[in-house]
Amino acid sequence: MPRALGLAVLFADAIGPESGGSPNADSTHTLWVIVLIIALIVLIGVEGLLLYTVIRFRARKHREAAQIHGNTRLEIGWTVGAGLIVVALTIVAFISLPDIQDPEKSGQSVSLAGAQVASVNPPKVPGGKQLRIDVNGQQYVWRYTYPDGTYSYTDMVVPAGQTVVLRIRGQDVDHSWWIPKLGGKFDAIPGYDNYTWFKANQVGAVYRGQCAELCGRNHANMLATVSVVSPPAFKRWLASKKAQINAANKDSAAAAPLLSPLPARPGR
Repeated sequence: MPRALGLAVLFADAIGPESGGSPNADSTHTLWVIVLIIALIVLIGVEGLLLYTVIRFRARKHREAAQIHGNTRLEIGWTVGAGLIVVALTIVAFISLPDIQDPEKSGQSVSLAGAQVASVNPPKVPGGKQLRIDVNGQQYVWRYTYPDGTYSYTDMVVPAGQTVVLRIRGQDVDHSWWIPKLGGKFDAIPGYDNYTWFKANQVGAVYRGQCAELCGRNHANMLATVSVVSPPAFKRWLASKKAQINAANKDSAAAAPLLSPLPARPGR
C-alpha cells in the first residue's frame, strides 16, 4: 500500500471517522462528534470534581478526617444523572440511525437493464431509484458487477447524485470493504450478503480505500477506488467497458481451438 494512502487511512479525521463523500458518512461523523462532546463534558466534570476534592480535602497536620458513612441524596443524584446521560445518548443515536441506514431520494436516475429495486435486506431507497452493484472480495482484488452484467476490477465508477446500493460478498476468505469517506467498514463474508449504500455528488472525485480484514499474504495490495463521473459519462463508460468485455470474449473464443490439445496418436 502506498505510504501516503496508508497514513491517510490510519489517521482518518484524526478525532473521528472520515466524511465528506456521502450523506451516510456525514451523518456517522456528526453522531460521533455529538457522543464525543457529551463524553468530554462527563470526563471534565468527573475529573475536575475529583481534582478539586483531592486538593480541597487533602490531609493536613493536626486535623482528623470526618467519618462519613454515605450520602443518600448524592448517591441517588449521580446514579440518576448517569442514567439520563445514557438515555440521551440512546435517543440521539436512534434519531441519527435512519439517516445512516436509509438513503435519501436520489437526485439523478440511471436507467439500466435489469436494475433491481431495494428488497427487505438492502437499504430502502425512496422511489426505488438506485444503482445496485455487487461487490465481490477475492484474493486479492475487488470485483464490481453492474446490473447489466458488466464488471470491472479495483476501480468502481459511479454517476454523481445517484444512490448506489452495494451487495457485498466474499468469494474465498473474509474481506472487508472500506472506503473511509463513503462510510464505515462492511465485511465481505463467503456465503453471506452484506449491504451498504452511498451517494457521491462531486463529479471528478476519487475516493480511495482498501480491504480492512487480514485476508492473506497480499492483503496490503487489495486496494479499492470509487471514481465519480457525470451520469452521461457513466453511461459512456459502461458502454465502453461492455464493448471491451465482449471483444475480449470473442478473441478468447477464436483462440480456443488453437489452444486445444492435439488428439493422441493411435498406437501401432
